[in-house]
Amino acid sequence: MTDTTQTAASDIPRDGWVDRLLPHAARPFARLSRLDRPIGTWLLLFPCWWSIALGRPDLAEGVRLFVLFALGAVVMRGAGCTYNDIVDRDFDRAVARTADRPIPSGAVSVRGALAWLFVQLLVGLTILVQLNSFAIGMGVASLVLVFTYPLMKRVTWWPQFFLGLAFNWGALMGYAAVAGRLDAAPVLLYIAGIFWTLGYDTIYAHQDKEDDALIGVKSSALRLGPRTVPALWAFYAATVALLAAVGWQAGLGHAYIALLVAGAVQLGWQVRTLGVNDPVDCLAKFKSNRLFGWLLLAGILFGPP
Repeated sequence: MTDTTQTAASDIPRDGWVDRLLPHAARPFARLSRLDRPIGTWLLLFPCWWSIALGRPDLAEGVRLFVLFALGAVVMRGAGCTYNDIVDRDFDRAVARTADRPIPSGAVSVRGALAWLFVQLLVGLTILVQLNSFAIGMGVASLVLVFTYPLMKRVTWWPQFFLGLAFNWGALMGYAAVAGRLDAAPVLLYIAGIFWTLGYDTIYAHQDKEDDALIGVKSSALRLGPRTVPALWAFYAATVALLAAVGWQAGLGHAYIALLVAGAVQLGWQVRTLGVNDPVDCLAKFKSNRLFGWLLLAGILFGPP
């Protein structure tokens, strides 16, 4: 999945499948949910899939859960983006990259966005109730993180940490959907995901650091500044160390170790070649985390000795 050409200022892809396939009236709502930019859905989905694989369901149940969580990731990422754009509409108007988004541009009203948010949450609930009661309770609890994260950039330099709490909740839910409980391995997986998010979203935040500073929005990119690269090494080292602990706790074998090493190389490549003052490179490195997600998933799937 590749993003299509977009204008220099706007982060909205142009002439992609949304423009080619959807009716004109539906396009702003698809863009509000970021359906034209799937990388965020992948980053939300991978911890879910990792955790399901860690729980070792039988084939039929595994396929069912993979499909349900994939649909849930699309819908809930869309709901989160919709809510984020409602809350951040005044900030988005002040930033060139986001001024063309549906709400600040006037393509969707706040009332229309709220209605679309309700529809997505209703679909998400329909998916959630297909799970066991323990996983349902965890899914409901995740809404606290989903709806508080967009506010964090106003009060802390570390909104990326709160994004990690929300985006990696699936590392707990996937395992809960299989086993009906939590064990040490998925908890370690969740913490590893938080450090992973601290890394990739700090990279992403460097795209907006100048605008963020002007409008008073906080981020780890602004907080770290010239210390970003050493911090990224630390975040990703913690990610790999915790994932090694996951493998040990879950009894995963040589295939997992080999693919985790490959994933560690990919993370190291991101940091070593990163141009923190090059927004195009920051976006490319951010998107490259999809490869890391696939490597780790393969390691868990093929990891048992």
